[in-house]
Amino acid sequence: MAGWTRWFGLGVIAVGLLAGDQIRLKRPDHKYRLTVEIETPDGMKSASGVIAVHPNRSYAGTGSTGTQIKGDALVVDAGKGKGVVVLLAHGGAPLDLEAINYIDLRAINAATGQRVQFRELKSLSASAPVTEGRTPVLLAFADMANPASARVVRPDEFETSLGGGIRLKAMTVETLPPGWWPIDFGGALGEPVTRQIDGKLPWWRDAETAAARALQSAMLSLPDGTPAIKVFRR
Repeated sequence: MAGWTRWFGLGVIAVGLLAGDQIRLKRPDHKYRLTVEIETPDGMKSASGVIAVHPNRSYAGTGSTGTQIKGDALVVDAGKGKGVVVLLAHGGAPLDLEAINYIDLRAINAATGQRVQFRELKSLSASAPVTEGRTPVLLAFADMANPASARVVRPDEFETSLGGGIRLKAMTVETLPPGWWPIDFGGALGEPVTRQIDGKLPWWRDAETAAARALQSAMLSLPDGTPAIKVFRR
C-alpha cells in the first residue's frame, strides 16, 4: 500500500511538472488592445479587440516558429450594409503577417521617441495612436455579406470608398498584462483574447473560401502556403 501511494504521488508530481511546463511554453508574453473608431452619418462606430502575443519558448530553438499572436481582426459596421475590417496583416506583396506582432511596440516607440524593448512590454502600461504608415491593412466592404465587395482602403480614403461622412477617426493600441493564462477569464485574472468575428461577418460559416475571395477581390496576395483565414483570425 505504501509503495502504491509513493508511485501515485510521483505520478501526480510528474503531471504537475508537465502541466506547469506547458503553461510556461504557451502563456502569452503580453497582450494588447487594438481599437479603431470610424465617423459615420449615424454617429461614431468602433471596434476593439484583445490580442495575445506569444514568443517562441519551444525547446526547438528560435528558428522553429517565432513570435505569434492569437486574436481576431476588428470588424466595424459602417451602416447601410457597409463595413471595415482591420486585418491581422500589414501591406506588402505578399502581405506581411509578422508586423502585427509588434504593432504595440512600434506605436509606443514612435509616440514617445523612446526605445522600449519587447521584453519590457509585459510590465508596461501604455497606449499610443497607430498612425498612417503603421496601420494594418484596412478592407472596405461595400456589402458586408459579400466578400467579393472587398477593397483595400487607405486611412484617408474612407469617404471615397464607403461614402460621404465616413472617416477614420482614430486607431489606438494599449498594452495589457498577460493575465493568469489559461484562466484569464477577465477582471483580476486578465483580459481574455477577443473572439467575436464569427458573429460579425455573415460569410464566416464558409470562412476559408470566402476569406480567399475577399483577398482576391482586394488584389492582395499571401506568402505561399498561407491560409487566407490567417489575416482574419489567428
